Amino acid sequence: MAHIILAETSASVSELKKNPMGTVAAGEGFPVAILNRNEPAFYCIPAKAYEALLEKLEDMELNAIADARENQAEIEVNLSDL
Repeated sequence: MAHIILAETSASVSELKKNPMGTVAAGEGFPVAILNRNEPAFYCIPAKAYEALLEKLEDMELNAIADARENQAEIEVNLSDL
């Protein structure tokens, strides 16, 4: 059965066990698909790429909140009440 691999680089679980940092380095900063019996088991993502991904997701969530609130009525705030 064919499987979609969403990474340009792949490695087996055995290769990952033998040389974890070498496997990560093979992706040159991008995710590495880790295969178990020629099926993708998980993706090994460098820390910088993972941090960028989480930041992008957070930005998308904040944009969705802002878009949802775009047409809400404005609230009057008095600085002395704060």
